[in-house]
Amino acid sequence: MPLIGLLVLAIVGLIVFVWFQYNQFVTIKTRIKASIQEIGNQLKRQSDLIPNLTSSVKGYMKHEKAIFDKLTEARRTVAGAVKSGSTQKMVEASEKLQTALAPIRAVFESTPELQASKPVVKLMDELRDTADKVMYSRRTLIDLTADFNVKVISFPSNLIAKIFKFKQEVGLKVAEVGEHLGVTEKETKTPKVEL
Repeated sequence: MPLIGLLVLAIVGLIVFVWFQYNQFVTIKTRIKASIQEIGNQLKRQSDLIPNLTSSVKGYMKHEKAIFDKLTEARRTVAGAVKSGSTQKMVEASEKLQTALAPIRAVFESTPELQASKPVVKLMDELRDTADKVMYSRRTLIDLTADFNVKVISFPSNLIAKIFKFKQEVGLKVAEVGEHLGVTEKETKTPKVEL
């Protein structure tokens, strides 16, 4: 009888282990999907703020029609990326949007009248806040993908992954060229500290 009891206990233990591992895989995969949706939501929010911002700064940038064309194209790209649900397309759309917004940021920083305008300041703050949320969502997605992939390849959870056909998730691809790879002079200056 003790041998049968041990065998039953081992089988129950194995079932609980498989159940627990399966639920962990499903939970992380669900959180990855939610993280991708959050990136899309924040990109859409950021994109929706742009018309208000452009109407606020147009008077100061009348000669810069190309900037507004790039912003319009970037918004279209964001809308298409969010609609597709492709994480990589969303990342690329985000980068395109940030690039298109850079000239407006420069004009904002160099124009005291814009800095004094409460609506423009509020819009710029909201854009910055939303960009931070996009970055946080991307970081969360990277972490979740890494956790999932570690479970897929590490023992003993890899056995459960094989049984239920869980495959490694593709992480975010970052451009191999661009500003994000270099350090600007502004970033290397040491701030002065007055005592």
